Amino acid sequence: MSNDQLTDLTQPQRDRLAFVELRVRFIGEIRRQDLVTRFGIQSAAASRDLAMYKDFAPGNIDYDSKGKSYVLGPDFRPVFDSPPDRVLSWLTQGFGDGEPVRLKAWIASETPSRLTQPNLDVLASVTRAIHQESPLAIEYHSITSGRTDREIVPFALLDNGSRWHVRAFDRKSQEFRDFVITRIKNPVVIKGAQVQPHERSDQDIQWTRIVELELVPHPDQPRPEITEMDYSMQDGVLRMKLRAATAGYILRKWSVDCSPDHSLRGHEFRLWLKDSLALYGVKNALLAPGYRSPDQAKGEQQRDL
Repeated sequence: MSNDQLTDLTQPQRDRLAFVELRVRFIGEIRRQDLVTRFGIQSAAASRDLAMYKDFAPGNIDYDSKGKSYVLGPDFRPVFDSPPDRVLSWLTQGFGDGEPVRLKAWIASETPSRLTQPNLDVLASVTRAIHQESPLAIEYHSITSGRTDREIVPFALLDNGSRWHVRAFDRKSQEFRDFVITRIKNPVVIKGAQVQPHERSDQDIQWTRIVELELVPHPDQPRPEITEMDYSMQDGVLRMKLRAATAGYILRKWSVDCSPDHSLRGHEFRLWLKDSLALYGVKNALLAPGYRSPDQAKGEQQRDL
């Protein structure tokens, strides 16, 4: 599809075609009813939009008569230049699915940009595997193990504040783990492959467990009432409910002192985890600033005797 062809279309038409591309690329399929539901158009108009996209971008979508849907074509090449932030907003929050144009802001603002963004082709394979509940063959690069070939069963995206992970069952280690998306290469969705019951998200204890945390102003920081205002605390406490799988990331992102004796120093530590035992059994608790497991704390006490 050329820029001239796009220009000849109305803005609502371009928005609908961009939606078709997003659905097929990142979910793997689109039905006429998806357009009807999203844009409030008639079925005949939805059919015309799908036919128009197929004419404009041959090879991008194919009709699956068995599933009665349009699926990703073998020669897919994106028509719309969708920024990663916008794609991730649509995938995780449900907005930003129209044509990726830069609109005039209502007020002046500045948002810190990420230093790293996932490759959209890799992300698309990951999200299609999640939607289709299929295993994903990947080439993974880690600092400790280097390059390895793995099969994972992904089920959710996870934002740790600085980079995106995919939560998945790892068939190599037989554990649920987080994989950094920027470290995934050559992903291939294994269509039709069976997913075993123990590989599904409801068997991931760290994902299904909810931990309740109480954060308070750091006892060694001045003006605790300002911290209470900043974090909209009630009675001097900020109460949070988090998945255990995300707790360490969030506590690190917000620089929460998780030491039992609030021993961390620095202006960034304005919050203190009131009861560090709330993190007992949380696998990624070691990411939390100052956290020491009960066994570590006990060992330190014995050394001090």
